[in-house]
Amino acid sequence: MEDLAARGVDRIEWARAHMAVLSAARVELVRKRTLRGLRIGMALHTEAKTAVLALTLKEAGARVRLASCNPLSTDDSVSQALNKKYDLETYARKHESTKEYYENLNKVLDLKPQLVVDDGGDLIFLLHTDRKELLDEVVGANEETTTGINRLKAMAAEGKLKFPVIDVNDAKMKHFFDNRYGTGQSTFDGIMTATNLLIAGRKFIVAGYGWCGRGIAMRARGMGARVVVTEVDPVKAIEAHLDGFEVAPMAMAVKDADFVVSATGCKDIVSRKHIPSLKDGVVLANAGHFDNEISKRDLQKLSKSKRQVRDSVEEYTLKDGRRAYLLAEGRLVNLAAGQGHPVEIMDMSFSIQALCVAHLAEHRNQLKPGVHPVPPEIDEKVARVRLATWGLEVDQLTAEQKHYMSSWSEGT
Repeated sequence: MEDLAARGVDRIEWARAHMAVLSAARVELVRKRTLRGLRIGMALHTEAKTAVLALTLKEAGARVRLASCNPLSTDDSVSQALNKKYDLETYARKHESTKEYYENLNKVLDLKPQLVVDDGGDLIFLLHTDRKELLDEVVGANEETTTGINRLKAMAAEGKLKFPVIDVNDAKMKHFFDNRYGTGQSTFDGIMTATNLLIAGRKFIVAGYGWCGRGIAMRARGMGARVVVTEVDPVKAIEAHLDGFEVAPMAMAVKDADFVVSATGCKDIVSRKHIPSLKDGVVLANAGHFDNEISKRDLQKLSKSKRQVRDSVEEYTLKDGRRAYLLAEGRLVNLAAGQGHPVEIMDMSFSIQALCVAHLAEHRNQLKPGVHPVPPEIDEKVARVRLATWGLEVDQLTAEQKHYMSSWSEGT
């Protein structure tokens, strides 16, 4: 166990050494003392980059508890290191049962958090259902994902959301880079680690052309795949077409697909109506938050057997003998089978998280219940620090140019 914790320390410190933007945020938070004495509950993918965020909040003076937001995304070495080497209360292990997963979320809530950092909305959901007695303690929360924001906007529309939540997912410095370049790269980290199969020359289906789907499709094409995008949104379908991808309904696209990757945030993207058409040997993977985009229930019903053939690869043998390979139990393939987003990508996303936690603390009782955008000054601050860490500069508008851009009567 000590060896496992030592490996976790190495991974955490490697990540910390490559997270210069979050390091700058840490200096600011420590100096301002905004978080001193506050209780923060977190449910995020428990791996090295997340550990650096949690430690940043702890070093800024907060008491922090962390659980995983996904039963398969924990790096056990990191979880052990946080508990044994960094004295940060962490309740997470890979392959948690559903019961254990919710027990761990509740252990985080036992802290009676004043601030919440969530990924998928499960902590916030529990606070509004099973743990309502804690609602009065909560100043506000951050939400990291599209799936979580969709849930929270639905709650807000019904008047059920009882505290302010900052929509970190839609910050420019998050979704432009985390969802596109992060998911684009890390999805292939998971797929290739799990399968060791060739991408070039294969027919590769990307379900959903949001920011995550864009990134996956771009990387698949870059690796030589023949990419087909499936969509329900006609505008996004046109965008995919003009970006040079084939566009087709899933029922048609799956017939000769070698890989199918879902990234929609919806359920039953590959289901009973598609499974009978799957090509023998097709690889099925999910890059959306929950494990319901590829219907495991329907796969099970239409198969005569299932067996584990590699780490993170289950072989479903359909009743006519065709085989379908499901990666990472249909959970987030980039974390359940890979190492998650690149460090430099999460450096930007987690800097947004840290600064938004401070914003909530500084503006407690000023923000009304509901879903709020990330303040633009936080987005810009992270962008400017990121540029500086890479040694890049941008031009500045002159006073005359600023006047021209803000005037309606200036003319040409």
